[in-house]
Parts: sequence; C-alpha cells; structure tokens
Amino acid sequence: MSTPTTGTAAGAIHAHSLVTLNFRVTHPATSQTLITTFGATPATMQLGAGELMPSLESRLIGLAPGTRKIFHFAPGEAFGDYNEALVERVQRKHIPPSLYLEQDTVYSFPAPDGSTYPGLVRELTETEALIDFNHPMAGKAVDVEVEIIGVI
Repeated sequence: MSTPTTGTAAGAIHAHSLVTLNFRVTHPATSQTLITTFGATPATMQLGAGELMPSLESRLIGLAPGTRKIFHFAPGEAFGDYNEALVERVQRKHIPPSLYLEQDTVYSFPAPDGSTYPGLVRELTETEALIDFNHPMAGKAVDVEVEIIGVI
C-alpha cells in the first residue's frame, strides 16, 4: 500500500476536488463486501457535493493519485446511527397499488415533495407494512478501502 500524502500538495485531494477512485465497503466482523468498484468502473465524485459520506471525505483530503488506503469507521460513524423513529408502520391503503411489496426488499417510496426515499420492508401483513427508512448499514462499523486514481 502507498503511504498517503498529507497537506494540499499539487495533485492532492482538497475540499472541492473531483476525484476518480475505486472503493470497497466491507463489514469488518465478517469481511463481507457490501459494495465495490474494484474490478468494475471506478467512481468519479465531487467532494463537498454530498456524493460521499462526510466522514470519508474528510479522510480523503491530502491523498494523491496512486494512494491505496483502508479506513475503519466505528458504528454509526459512516452511515449514521440507527434511528428507531425512521421505522414506520404504514397502512397498505396508503401505499400505491402499483407498488407490489415483498418482505426483506428495498423499495423507493414517494414523498409528498415528489422525491423518493428507499425503505426496507421488514414485516408485511394484509393491512400494513413495517418499513425501515434507515440506511442498511446505519449503526454498524464498516471498513472502506480506497484507491485514488485521479484528482482535478
């Protein structure tokens, strides 16, 4: 692994850089890969635009192309704490009929402002659904491996 560059040297990542990188998010207890771009198309993301976790963005500052590093995030640090208030029991009559629900499946649910929110159907009965709007990794520790490919 390369040693990370520090400071804001030319070519290093700064607060508003456009960064092309490979990344892999794993569950540290099981080493299960949750998402990866290694072996696929690298991601290009704008720092400061909300495209990356703020806790990861701050750790990328100062890294230069060619750097490969693993960051360890404590429970809740990467994807936020698990919030019971984001688990809602919804009457099925309030769910669009075109949305055929299945338990343990993530769906995009419409919001009043026209946007959508992903939610995991935890329980399903004939009359209601228990939907969890937390990020699937909320409240959990994760490791994030990055390989910096390019910085603008």
